[in-house]
Amino acid sequence: MMKMKELYDLNHTMARKFLEQFEYPWQALDGIGQMILDLASNLDDEYEQIADQVWIHKSTQIAKTANLNGPCIIGAKTEVRPGAFIRGNALVGENCVVGNSTELKNVILFDHVQVPHYNYVGDSILGHYAHMGAGSITSNVKSDKSLVVINDRSHRIKIETGRKKVGAMLGNHVEVGCNSVLNPGTVIGCETSIYPLSCVRGVIPEKSIFKSQDDIVIRKDSK
Repeated sequence: MMKMKELYDLNHTMARKFLEQFEYPWQALDGIGQMILDLASNLDDEYEQIADQVWIHKSTQIAKTANLNGPCIIGAKTEVRPGAFIRGNALVGENCVVGNSTELKNVILFDHVQVPHYNYVGDSILGHYAHMGAGSITSNVKSDKSLVVINDRSHRIKIETGRKKVGAMLGNHVEVGCNSVLNPGTVIGCETSIYPLSCVRGVIPEKSIFKSQDDIVIRKDSK
């Protein structure tokens, strides 16, 4: 469950045409900034440019103490709370929450994504209705600075990304518990829940509950 079409409903992001060309989501990370600039050239009158390479929908709520850097587009009815720091290369969808002291960098957030409290999200793609609990972060660089490898232990598959920086790929409706760390190259399948205080790495199956790296169970309500 690592492919773009398996993780995401592309009907819920402005990046649909851009993302459709990639088999795996991390392949899109290099082009996010240019993709945002291309989208900006065709935005309708409901968007306004508030700073250099920063466009927001007129219904978006931006706190006075939020810091927004481009390239960046923020969709309709999204809330950017006090102290939020968008470093650039960020496409934020509609009805999202970018919370207090949350930092975004080189990311795509689909519609209805919530990163509401003290989150760091870098070099990552978060699917429709993904939610990160307070204090949970994406770690995007390995401690030895080597290139990130996507590791699916259950299927004994390893994929070289060729990138030093890869955060987390969260499928639709993923729930990440508070104060969890998603290690570089983590991929979490749709409708999976991560226990609070977890240290997550590799590929986690869809419709599962992650209790620990060696205790992952399939949800009872999955079909």
